[in-house]
Amino acid sequence: MFQTLYSYFWWERLWLPANLTWADLEDRDGRVYAKASDLYITLPLAFLFLVVRHLFETYVATPLARLLNVKEKIRLKATPNAVLEKFYAATTKHPKQTDVEMLSKKSGCTVRQVERWFRRRRNQDRPSLLKKFREASWRFTFYLIAFIAGMAVIVDKPWFYDLREVWKGYPIQSMLPSQYWYYMIELSFYWSLLFSIASDVKRKDFKEQIIHHVATIILISFSWFANYIRAGTLIMALHDSADYLLESAKMFNYAGWRNTCNNIFIVFAAVFIITRLVILPFWIMHCTVVYPLDLYPAFFGYYFFNFMMVVLQSLHIFWAYLIIRMAQKFITGKVVEDERSDREETDDTEEEDEAAKNGPLSNGHPVLNNNHRKTD
Repeated sequence: MFQTLYSYFWWERLWLPANLTWADLEDRDGRVYAKASDLYITLPLAFLFLVVRHLFETYVATPLARLLNVKEKIRLKATPNAVLEKFYAATTKHPKQTDVEMLSKKSGCTVRQVERWFRRRRNQDRPSLLKKFREASWRFTFYLIAFIAGMAVIVDKPWFYDLREVWKGYPIQSMLPSQYWYYMIELSFYWSLLFSIASDVKRKDFKEQIIHHVATIILISFSWFANYIRAGTLIMALHDSADYLLESAKMFNYAGWRNTCNNIFIVFAAVFIITRLVILPFWIMHCTVVYPLDLYPAFFGYYFFNFMMVVLQSLHIFWAYLIIRMAQKFITGKVVEDERSDREETDDTEEEDEAAKNGPLSNGHPVLNNNHRKTD
């Protein structure tokens, strides 16, 4: 049965144009072709990436955080309470008003004490600023190196300047050693992101991130064994061109360098919109949708590849919406925040008590003008 499923999965009519077989992509006459078996190495490389990441975050990112004076916010811990802890773990972290009143009776606390307990308990579960900085540092380092490496791989190739060259002679296109390593490293990295996503900083687009990683892994894998390598290298380099800017903006944001963060973010927003909403759909996707039909009739692999490209493009549109919202805040003079991140919650009741004693506070100090609005 396994052999039957294997045969159906690798049926040439699924993955290759008509009148071509896998035998046509066997190494001969000095030509070397991509093989599906090459991808096995990406799984152990992914775990190697996780080890390298741990060492990087420990011995590079952490000292860098101290150098940039990345400071943690002082978080007040929730007082141990078995009743509230059980509800928090088993039911919900955000109780409704009726639940709060019920828990108040069970726990012997006042309603405001229960609300305060849940705020503090949620804050305890939020990732620390150091964790966010270390994660951003790792991704910034990889994306920057990957972008430079990707440009080195493709900048001297004719298909970088003329997209019709992407399909010239397809699929009889020999693989270069630089393309091999570029693919293996990129695919291994995205496997490592998928493996670590449960322990990484969780944001509001957690599900979209999973879809993105899975779609990227499928696209890279398919483009490899179907010999879409020329198109694949262009797509990977295009994506890496903006990602390192975003991660660097996060690093400066966590370090408190607001102006630097905002300036880098505006550059990132421009690069993201140009590459993901203009170049990708109107040049790259046009290349993968239109040009192949001049050489061979459409087949399953053709539709599959372009469908996955549409999935990625849909995610880009979603993220572009969030980016534009953040850019609008910057233009209107508000602090740029990551729209995908949860905000730290404050104990309103304590602030009210402190204000009653000492007057309104701003960063722990009395403000002279009561009409000034506090910025979170």
